[in-house]
Amino acid sequence: MLPTYSSNVILAKARAMYGRRLTRANYRELLECRTVGEVASYLKNQTGYGSILAGINENDIHRGQLEVRLRQKLFEDNSALCRYEVTIGEHFANYLIARGEIEQIMHSLVLLEGDVPEEYLFAMPAYLTAHTHLNLAALSHIRSYDDLLSAVSHTPYRKPLESFRPAPGVPLNYTGIENALYTYLYGQVFDVIRKYTRGETAKQLRQMFESYIDLQNYLRIARLRFIHKEEIDVVRSALLPFGQLHERHLNALLEAKSQEEIAAVMRRTPVGQHFIKSQGSYAYVEQLMNRTKYRICRRDIRFSTHPSVVLMSYIFLMEIEVGDIITIVEGIRYKLEPEEIKSMLTVVDF
Repeated sequence: MLPTYSSNVILAKARAMYGRRLTRANYRELLECRTVGEVASYLKNQTGYGSILAGINENDIHRGQLEVRLRQKLFEDNSALCRYEVTIGEHFANYLIARGEIEQIMHSLVLLEGDVPEEYLFAMPAYLTAHTHLNLAALSHIRSYDDLLSAVSHTPYRKPLESFRPAPGVPLNYTGIENALYTYLYGQVFDVIRKYTRGETAKQLRQMFESYIDLQNYLRIARLRFIHKEEIDVVRSALLPFGQLHERHLNALLEAKSQEEIAAVMRRTPVGQHFIKSQGSYAYVEQLMNRTKYRICRRDIRFSTHPSVVLMSYIFLMEIEVGDIITIVEGIRYKLEPEEIKSMLTVVDF
C-alpha cells in the first residue's frame, strides 16, 4: 500500500505546488516594474516567493542577492518534494545537489580565467553548503587549476577534471571540462533510471532526459559552429554522449551552414517533430531549448501518472520560472521596454 499511497501524495503535492506558480497577471505586472526593488517588493507581497524574501529591504536588495534568494527557494522546494517520492526521490535530490556543485565549479573557473577568483565568495550560495560535500569556501581561494583540483580532491569531480590541467600558456579548455562534468552527471542519472525504475516510468524518464540532452547538444552545436566558428570535429567532441539524435540528424546539424539551416534540421528530429514545429519565432537558441523543455514538462506534469516523471517535470518547470524572473530583472537593469523583455521569456502564454 505504501508505494500507491506515496504515488498519490507526490502526484497531488507536485501539481498543487505547480498550481502556485506565477499567473498571467503576475507576469504582466512584473513586466511593469521599473527597478529591481520593485520586482523584489512585488514578489515578496504578491506571490509565493514571499517566504524566502521576508525581512529583506526591497530598496537595498541587489539583483545578485535577489537571484540567490530565488534559487534558494527553488532548491529547498525541490529537495523537499523529492522526499515524498519513495522510489528514486532521494536519488533525484542527489542529482540536484550534484548539478549545483558542477555549476559552482564552472562558475569558479570563469572567475579564475578572469583573474578574479576571490569574487566567488560574494556569489557563493550559502544555502548549498548544508547539503554538499564540496568545500564551496575553498573555491574562492583558488589561484590556479591545481588549487581547484585540491579543492575537489575528495569528490568524484577530481577524476574528470584531472585530464584538463592546462599546460603553461595554453588556454583552459572550458568546453571540455563542462562536457566531462555533465557527462558524469547524466551518466549517474541514467544509472539511477536503469537500476530503480521499470516499464513506462523508466521509458518516460529516459525520454525526458534524452530530449533535454538533445536540446543541449543542439545548443552547443549552434554556439560552437556559428558563434565560436569551431571546426566540426571540435564541436563533435564537445557533445554529451547521450540522447536520441540519429547519426544522420547529428551529422546534418554539424554540417549546417547557417542558423536557419540548423534550426530546420532540428525540427526534423524526434524532439523537434513533437515539440518544436508548432512553436513561433524565438530570439535566441537558448530560448528555443527552454521553450521546448517547457512544453515537454507542462504536458507531463498534467498527464503523466508516474510520480517520478511528475516530480522532474515540476523541478524543470520551476527552474524555467525562476529563469524568467531573472530575465525580467536583467531587462529592467538594461532599461529594456516590457515588450522586448517579454520576447525573451520562456513562458509566453500570458
